[in-house]
Amino acid sequence: METTRPLGQSGIRISSIVMGMWQAGKEMWAGIDDQETRRAVRAAFDAGINAFDTAEMYGRGHSERMLAAATADIRSKVVYMTKVFSNHLQYDQVIAACHRSLKNLKTDSIDLYQIHWPSGSWGSRPVPIEETLRALNDLKSQGKIRAIGVSNFSRTQVEAAARFGVIDSLQPPYSLFWRQVEKDALPYCAANSITVLGYSPMAQGILAGRFGPQPVFAKDDHRKGHRLFQPDIYPRVQEAVERLKPIAARHRVTLGQLALAWVISHPGVCAIAGARNAEQASENARGATLALSAADLAELDAIGRTVTDGLDDNPVQWNF
Repeated sequence: METTRPLGQSGIRISSIVMGMWQAGKEMWAGIDDQETRRAVRAAFDAGINAFDTAEMYGRGHSERMLAAATADIRSKVVYMTKVFSNHLQYDQVIAACHRSLKNLKTDSIDLYQIHWPSGSWGSRPVPIEETLRALNDLKSQGKIRAIGVSNFSRTQVEAAARFGVIDSLQPPYSLFWRQVEKDALPYCAANSITVLGYSPMAQGILAGRFGPQPVFAKDDHRKGHRLFQPDIYPRVQEAVERLKPIAARHRVTLGQLALAWVISHPGVCAIAGARNAEQASENARGATLALSAADLAELDAIGRTVTDGLDDNPVQWNF
């Protein structure tokens, strides 16, 4: 199996498993330790992961700073992906946000700079997409960023952005239990050489087998608002997880590795997986080594649909 994949048309190659750095920001997570985060980043790199996805919003720059601290001596060998939030999409705001991220990451150039959420999301002021893309194109021409991506965009929104610049990636939620992108943007991305970076590929830990019939969350854990944990959906989720366990056992992999292998079995799709510690990071990387047969994929598809067929088309996973 190929160990790296092209990032859109940028000329950058990234590992099929990308390490997600939301947890590293600490906000909205419980029990995250900075030393463990740095060890996890190095373990991921040692296991073959060369791409790391962060954002200015993850701990208000803390995640970016943790990534820089963990990879300062191997900067030329890793791919930095970060994001500008929806409240910073005016021209001058994008430029300022990029410079903050460059400072946090202690780098001269960000490899992939993404719009985190579409303009108007989370109560932000609407900004024309052409204004935001003008800023991103200027940053790219100056060498401050190497590629432009979007996150949480619908197909229509990706198409609109692509009219004003080269879009190399789309970052949507994508897992066996969350598949709206398949009906919307995935075919467009495949036809236009846009790499899909699927986040929450283990459905916030559900597909890693971390939760029993009655999940309990710390007060500040964002996952308690996740729609898959709601009482009208969660029993089906648990049934599906139980049906997946024998398949993982058959392949001698963990449930999480099976979930990651399913996401990256789709051409042009990578999986963004977070890790709290070095062991989880190494475990995630091994998900790239599992090749699934057509029969495996059909079986997994059928199980996944027992969950997804009961969901509406709202692509946002949380009830914030």
